[in-house]
Amino acid sequence: MATTTPQKFYGLDHLRALAILLVLVFHYQLKPFHPSWTKWFMQIGWTGVDLFFVLSGFLISSQLFIEIKKERRISLKTFFIKRFFRILPIYFFVVGVYFLFPLIREKEALPPLWKFLTFAQNFGLDAKHFGTFSHAWSLCVEEHFYLLFPLILLFLTSKNLFAKSYWILIALFVFGIVFRMYLWNIYYPSDDAVNASVPYWTVHFYYPTYNRLDGLLVGVAIAALYQFLPKLWGKISKFGNQSIILSISLLTLIYFYFSNMGSYSTSIWGFPLISIAYGFLVLGAISPSSFLYNWSSRITTLIATLSYAIYLSHKIIFHIVQELFTKVGIAKDSNLTFVLSMIFCVLVALLLHYSIEKPFMKMRAWFLKK
Repeated sequence: MATTTPQKFYGLDHLRALAILLVLVFHYQLKPFHPSWTKWFMQIGWTGVDLFFVLSGFLISSQLFIEIKKERRISLKTFFIKRFFRILPIYFFVVGVYFLFPLIREKEALPPLWKFLTFAQNFGLDAKHFGTFSHAWSLCVEEHFYLLFPLILLFLTSKNLFAKSYWILIALFVFGIVFRMYLWNIYYPSDDAVNASVPYWTVHFYYPTYNRLDGLLVGVAIAALYQFLPKLWGKISKFGNQSIILSISLLTLIYFYFSNMGSYSTSIWGFPLISIAYGFLVLGAISPSSFLYNWSSRITTLIATLSYAIYLSHKIIFHIVQELFTKVGIAKDSNLTFVLSMIFCVLVALLLHYSIEKPFMKMRAWFLKK
């Protein structure tokens, strides 16, 4: 049965570690030099960010739903203080590093600073010509979610419409599918079966927030089920391992039929199916009957804790490691360079965590107490 107090789900640590691993290997194989085996991640690694979206949708909406469940008014001040101290300090630090030290950039061209400061980078992002720190696009999507979602909840609760809000979830989910169909007919009117040029496709389909709501919406739906439908959740949670198996089955289907970036099927149906598949994985991770829920791992907990710092800094680390170790005779495309890159990603993330994240989290606690 769902609780009304914040809860630590250790099963989600495993999923967060999985998500960052998928992202890391996918981005590594996009570099000019990489081990040949990493190319396998071309078809599945890019979905790691969708798993992050489902996790964020679940965790953030759970916090807000707890307040609603206790019949308390959502405190926007408290919510935004929490998000500010958790997200922005280390993000602004990495942005500063990118702009102050051009030599460590993974690519030459960098979008203008205002786009990073306003979280507008994911709109019109041409990753082919302005691909430096391009992975910040997903943070833009999440920041838009953090801004709008509590405001929507505040409106719904103030108008006594919250009980019917599931219709909004359904409408937004359907809207994403229909709107991507509309965009496809605009940008590819001559042949809707052709695979679009990926750099061109990412600008119009992959990066914009309005096309990437699927994962966040699935996460919100799981949180609503967990918090407001305890009887139904009690029945579903008995099938945690089965939910994980269903997720793996769907992801296997997606790998063969919906993982080709730039295709019509991926653009229209791939996004929601990927989100649903990862939604079943999240359901399994928070079900006491599953092995993920009951499996304790210090390694995945550590990686999950560092995942945000790793995500922000990993492309810089990849570039520096490859450039430095090639000078001592280690090939850029070797497995050793790959392993060293992963190790240094964790080490740098540890440094960022203890020097930036933890001090600001302590400051956040002080602000909230005041």
